[in-house]
Formats: sequence, C-alpha cells, structure tokens
Amino acid sequence: MCHERSAELPAAPEPGGRMPGRRAFSRLLLAGSGLAALSACSPGVARPTPSAAAATPSATASVTADPSPASPASQSADPASACPAATETPTTAPPAPAAAPPRHSLTDPASPWVVVNKHRPLAPAGYVPADLVAPRVRLATSGEAALLNSTTTAAAEKMFAAAAAAGVVITLASGYRSFNTQIATYNRWVNAEGQAAADTASARPGYSEHQTGWSFDIGDGSGRDSFTPAFANQPAAVWVKANAHLFGFVVRYPYMFHDITGYYYEPWHLRYVGVDAAGEMNARGIATLEEYFGLEAAPGYL
Repeated sequence: MCHERSAELPAAPEPGGRMPGRRAFSRLLLAGSGLAALSACSPGVARPTPSAAAATPSATASVTADPSPASPASQSADPASACPAATETPTTAPPAPAAAPPRHSLTDPASPWVVVNKHRPLAPAGYVPADLVAPRVRLATSGEAALLNSTTTAAAEKMFAAAAAAGVVITLASGYRSFNTQIATYNRWVNAEGQAAADTASARPGYSEHQTGWSFDIGDGSGRDSFTPAFANQPAAVWVKANAHLFGFVVRYPYMFHDITGYYYEPWHLRYVGVDAAGEMNARGIATLEEYFGLEAAPGYL
C-alpha cells in the first residue's frame, strides 16, 4: 500500500463568508493525492531503490525489492517515489556450463583408462593392484590368475550373468598376472619361439595389461579353441564382441589392428575401460585404445 502525506491548507471563504470545515477540505486533498499515488504504485511499474541499483548481485542470486515502506526522510513530491521499492522481474545470471567430466589418467595403472602397450610400460614396473578380488564367475584357472581388481570384478560378474541368461557360458581363463609371473610367461615363449615371435604373442615383463587387474582372458563353456584364432567363432567370443561394451569392456586386440596394438587378433582378451568409453568406441566404430585416446601406434618395442 502507498503512503502519501498532504499538508493541511487554509480554506478559501465560500460565498456568503462561510468557511468550509478544514478537516473536510483536507480529506478531499488527501483522497486526490492518494488516487495519484495508487496509480503510480501499479504492479506493472518497477522502480528500484538507489541502494538496490547500486548493489551488484552475485552470479546465482537475484535482486529483490525492499518490502519496507519509505521513511519520511525519503519522501518526495513524486507520488510514485513513496511506494515500496520494487525491481524489474527478478533475473539470475545464466547457469554456468556443466564442467566436463574429469579424464582418467592414461599412465596411472590404477586408472581404468591406463594404456599399456609396447611404447608405454607400467610405472612402476612391479605395480600390484591394491584391490584384487576373486570374481564370482565360472573359472577355468586358479591362483592369482583367478583375481581381478574390484571394479573389473563387478563388471565381469554382471557380464557373465547376462551371457548366461542368453544361454552363453563364459569362463575366466586368465586374470591378474604379477610381474614375476609375466617374467616366467614371457621367457617360456622366448624359449619356445624365439624373442621376435614371443614379442607378437606375449608382453615383456612390465608391459602387460594383465598386471593392472583391468583385463582378463575368457574361454567358452565348451572349452574349445581356447587361445587360438578359431576361438572367434565360439559362442562366448561372438557374444562378447556384440555385447561387452554394454558392461564397459572392449576386445583389446581386434582383428587386423596389430600394426597399432602390437598384437595379433585375440578375441579372448577383454579390457575394462568403463561403460561410457566402451560405448562411445562401439558407437563411433573405434577399434583400439590408441586411436580412441589419440596415441601413437605401438607395433613394436622402442
């Protein structure tokens, strides 16, 4: 409600010398000025107070009107100036754009995006995951090879269960492999095939994804064609090729990409990178982590 005070003025004499009642005359003046003031207080007219105009709103706060009536000291001849201060329609600063999700490290072995290849050894070379656990899946191995890190374990359990629901049995054929175990594995290949051939089939110690706990090899429930190119035709391999990305996995060494990955096709070797990254790689038709992360090809050791 507007408040406007009028001074009482002396009345002019009426014909016949009568003076009208001073209170009645004042009421008439007050009513007229009040109507003008009310019209100036229309809700559609916004009038910020000087203090409000000088204030700088924060990025998230809106400027609001001072609801208290004007004090006598602030009144002026303009009827609208006596109205409670009001602002234009309150506005807020536009929301800041959402921050880009943080990128995982490509070098930290504890990161799901770590890229380990013939140009990118593990650091430290003897890295051991702090959260190795045994997944509740069908096993075709034992000992440390039956372990994965906790994140990979949770995703693997979901994937194996989904495959089983679709009538496909997947087994865990080889999981975590320690630095010392990789020394023994690599040396067996060297002794049997020579170093050049070994480097196309087995990682040198300190260069194996298995040591991170983020990758593992699978087998088919039938047990056929394990660790051979023919495994690509087994139901387990066919199913994971089509569905692994839904659970955050990619086939790390795809067919005919050995010039980038350094290894021939391994339809049994899965790598966890997370559902978002694996889904994007699948949607965009990106086959290797090197291409996805914009890294150089690593066909051989430096």
